[in-house]
Amino acid sequence: MSGNDSGEYKNPTPTVDILIEIDGRPGELVFIERGNEPKGFALPGGFVDEGEWAIDAAVREAKEETELDVEITELFHVYSDPSRDRRMHTMSTVFIGRAKGTPVGGDDAKRAIISAPDALSSPLVFDHATIVADYAAYKQRGVRPPPRR
Repeated sequence: MSGNDSGEYKNPTPTVDILIEIDGRPGELVFIERGNEPKGFALPGGFVDEGEWAIDAAVREAKEETELDVEITELFHVYSDPSRDRRMHTMSTVFIGRAKGTPVGGDDAKRAIISAPDALSSPLVFDHATIVADYAAYKQRGVRPPPRR
């Protein structure tokens, strides 16, 4: 059982997020400005389709939202805080990838930019500030974030 009294099974929805490094731009990542709620900046990513591998979803979402061909280089971490997305309970598999070129916003992204995380004009939505902080610590110390609740 899912822990609720209704007897129906409710599971988190699988999503992916991608920390995209651009060749020749150390310390910067690709961010999208969301066209849909919640509005603001976010890492590229989205929902895993039925029958799709998580890594394939990451490459697809990166292409749809940034027009970049991303090579996934690492599985970074899983984020499953039930409150990470106010719309529903999601569980995100986060990848690190790299690409060349200039991102262009597509799909539900108003625009895509390359930026240092601390230079964004507004805060990151969802739990992406935590993901980016964990990524920065990983790049500095080489230690992935511990499992947390």
